[in-house]
Amino acid sequence: MLQDLKTLVEVESPTDDLAACIKVVNTANEITQRLIGSKADILDEKGRPVYWLGSKTPQVVLLAHLDTVWPVGSFAPLWEADGDVVRGPGIYDMKAGFIQALYAMKDLDLNKVALIATTDEETGSATSRELIEKVSKQAKAVLVLESAIDGKVKIGRKGTSMYKITIHGRAAHAGLEPEKGINATVEIAAIVNTLMGLGNNEHGTTVVPTVMNSGTTTNTVPALASLDVDCRSFKLSEMQRVQEAINNLKPIHPEAKIEVTGSINRPPLETTSTQALYEKCEAVAKQLGQPPLGSASVGGASDGNFAGIHTQVLDGLGAVGNGAHATHEHILASYLAPRAALLAALTKEILA
Repeated sequence: MLQDLKTLVEVESPTDDLAACIKVVNTANEITQRLIGSKADILDEKGRPVYWLGSKTPQVVLLAHLDTVWPVGSFAPLWEADGDVVRGPGIYDMKAGFIQALYAMKDLDLNKVALIATTDEETGSATSRELIEKVSKQAKAVLVLESAIDGKVKIGRKGTSMYKITIHGRAAHAGLEPEKGINATVEIAAIVNTLMGLGNNEHGTTVVPTVMNSGTTTNTVPALASLDVDCRSFKLSEMQRVQEAINNLKPIHPEAKIEVTGSINRPPLETTSTQALYEKCEAVAKQLGQPPLGSASVGGASDGNFAGIHTQVLDGLGAVGNGAHATHEHILASYLAPRAALLAALTKEILA
């Protein structure tokens, strides 16, 4: 498993490098040919490659992605093993999870199960979302190979929304006649204060102003300002509430104009979609003589958020390690085989 993982990790595959993503999918298929005895289908989904091994109408979907956040050459060394700790770009998020799923597929019925790996998850799954939702509607369950959190599977994920708020004011000389302008910086600042009141700790709802731009020169009343806003929550109703509030924002100055773009990107993965599978997974782990896994709800989103709209989902079944999107990204190699065995056994239990 480590040798196959090394081969996969050393093919760097940042999401926005299409050639690199094609190469990593082809490399995954070479490993598949040797391990399974046949190749996966490589689909062209809106111009991007998708790896698909197994049934075209699967009862259980093992869902992964092969793209990473690391630009080519930005993570060094590409592979470093120090005892149980193995480092590399995308090893934890989530190439180890893919390898675990591929090894699980050796023991599963390819007429009932599919392993699907996309290449645009890290940037929001714009091209693959439709495919994920379509296959999830037909499946009994979707098992997501995103990395575990301290070994725990993920039973909840926040949904994500991204907005851009633009204020159109009017320029004027800041010293001679500022009163003739409409100050877009003042307007956007007032909006920041409003946004900070939209959070809700009970449901983990966060509304975070991030990138802000305004003005042109120090002696000009700013005529244009823009603000990016990151919104997340464990509850869809909360995300809808925040979206309505943002869409109804008004400027202070009656002649200023406001423009809002963006919407809910990923709905939350709620425990109503995950609890039954989590309990089943713990029971299977006990049967295998493995220790309890534990569960966690996390702020980050995954493709499991899309699948959870339509069927049962369990996330975080991939690598055990730490450091997603960080320079200390690593896995613990000793968990590779046990977690692959757990995945295979859980899939069989769902099919039964």
